[in-house]
This record gives sequence, C-alpha cells and structure tokens, in this order.
Amino acid sequence: MADVRKLPVVPRPRDTLGRPLHDLRISVMDRCNFRCPYCMPKETFHEHYRFLKSSERLSFEEITRLTRLFVDLGVKKVRLTGGEPLLRPSLSELVGDLTAIEGVQDVALTTNAVLLAQHAAELKANGLHRITVSLDSIDPEIFRQMSGGFAERDRVLEGIQAALDAGLTPIKINAVVQRGLNDHTVLDLVERFRNTPVIVRFIEYMDVGNRNHWSLERVVSSRELVDRIGARWPLHPVEENYHGEVAERYAFDDGGGEIGFISSVTNPFCGACTRARLSSEGVFYTCLFATQGTDLRAPLRAGASDDELRDLISNTWQNRGDRYSEMRASLHAGEQPLRKIEMYYIGG
Repeated sequence: MADVRKLPVVPRPRDTLGRPLHDLRISVMDRCNFRCPYCMPKETFHEHYRFLKSSERLSFEEITRLTRLFVDLGVKKVRLTGGEPLLRPSLSELVGDLTAIEGVQDVALTTNAVLLAQHAAELKANGLHRITVSLDSIDPEIFRQMSGGFAERDRVLEGIQAALDAGLTPIKINAVVQRGLNDHTVLDLVERFRNTPVIVRFIEYMDVGNRNHWSLERVVSSRELVDRIGARWPLHPVEENYHGEVAERYAFDDGGGEIGFISSVTNPFCGACTRARLSSEGVFYTCLFATQGTDLRAPLRAGASDDELRDLISNTWQNRGDRYSEMRASLHAGEQPLRKIEMYYIGG
C-alpha cells in the first residue's frame, strides 16, 4: 500500500554552492563477498576483520524513516549500495517500503550480481526500478584478480541474465578502468554487451578511501577510451537524460546501443552534484570523498522527533561545500592528501 502521508511544506535546502538535495545513496551492508583491491583489499579485510554487528546497522524501519525525511527535503531518487547489498537478508522488503514512500520516483540497486540470480524476480516484484552491476572485466582471469579471487565471472553473467529476464532494464554495468590492469579488456566488455539492453559505463580510477594506492598514472581518461572504442565502433554523443547526470553518453552509429563514461578525475562534475550518502550505521555523508559525517543513528535511537532529524539533515546539507574532485589536482600536487572515509562504508 502506498505511503499516503501528506508531505510537509518545508524549505528545500541548498548547499553553500547552491546545489539542491535530490539523490540519496544508502549503504545497507558494510560486508562484501568480493575483495576488490581498490576497495576492500583482502590483506586488510581478512577473515578476522571486525565488521559492524547487526544491531549497529540501521534497521529497515530506521532506513525508511530517514528516507522519508530526506524526501521531505527534496530527494526523489534512492539507490541501495554496500558493501554488497544483497548480503542483507530480506532486502526486497526494504525495496517495497522505499518504493511506497510518496515522492520517491526511482529506487535502484548497485550490486556485484553474484547473488542476483536468486533475488532478481523478487526485487522486481517489490518495485525495484533499476540495477547497476559492478563488473570491471569480462576476462575470467582479470575478473578473478580484480574481485580478489572471491567469485566466478559466470555467476555475475547469470545474475545479469536473471535481471534481464525479470524486466529490470536497462541494466547498467560500471567498470573501473586501471591502466596496465584491465584497460586491455575494454573492447571485449563492450562487444559482450553491444546490441543488448545493457549499458556499459566506464569509470575513471579514483582515489576513493585510503587503501587503493591511487596514482594519476594508472588513470585511463574517458577521452582515451572514447577514441579507442570509437575506432572499433564509431560513436556519437547523446544528450543527457537529466541535469546533473554523471555519465557522458555515447551511442553506436550502427544502432548497437549506448555506452557511458564517468570522468571524475579528468572532468569533475562537482558543480552539479546533488547526492547525499547514508552509511549502514546511520552516518550522513555529503560527498563520496568525505572525511567526516553527521551521525543520525544516535539522535534517532535517542528519541529525536522527525522535525529534529529533518533539521539536522537540512542544516548539514546547507553547510556543505564539498568539491573534492575539482580540488584533486592541487591536493596531489603537494598538499597533504585527505584521510577519506572508505568506499565500502558509503557505496560508490
């Protein structure tokens, strides 16, 4: 049954750079069944690593309540992330709760797809709109290396097919490209999904967190990839779907579908960023590269009212001045790098 609560008339906050609050990314699980070296390297996140206890994570009821408050302040799009979100039991029930909130126009999920085959149908039945799959290479050995050796590529492909069968289309694939590691497999990934309802998006390798040994030399620019792919299959640019879309879209001249490029390093899009992030333990972050966040779990569990929590969210957003990607060049030209929150806490 749809949430018929009348939306309160509250001011829609804008941050110090005039950016509204429009998107909310919710990490529902800090654990993951991969050990991707650029996110959760297995030498750090080993079998004895202490992840959050279930009581430390927000409950579905708490997530739904906070999401309603974010919606009051302007959020229309919600994305569930992790860690790996499908490790959270009964996730489809949360999807149903979120899609029932009046004002939510889109609920999406980012997953590594290893568990997707067994959940795709129920996710669709509970109202999930879209799926994004993290898949850095179609080559089995490169995939094994980039996932930390914790899964087989074929299980991911089975999950993608199950999502297609369930009608969760178009599916997007996010591939992080690193020079000397998987950049030579880019054309194979494109070829595998051309002429299908799957859109491959290539992401420039970013300095997320503190453990991925990032360097500019390992970044393959979107411009280089456009030229490389376009030499094989001619491309033309396509207009953005909406203002602030992070991916630059290109379509194949022969009608074989489209691909996208996310250029956070060479062409930062901070000026159009409308995304907030909520970690699995209830910390509100205003940037993927945040150094600190605002704890919402503590006041929520201490009995704070909706008005008090809404004011806390609004004030945090109004004080936001994040533009890390635009500042990256100067930071790495000599300034001390920031101690950033790890990506598995707040999703991508």
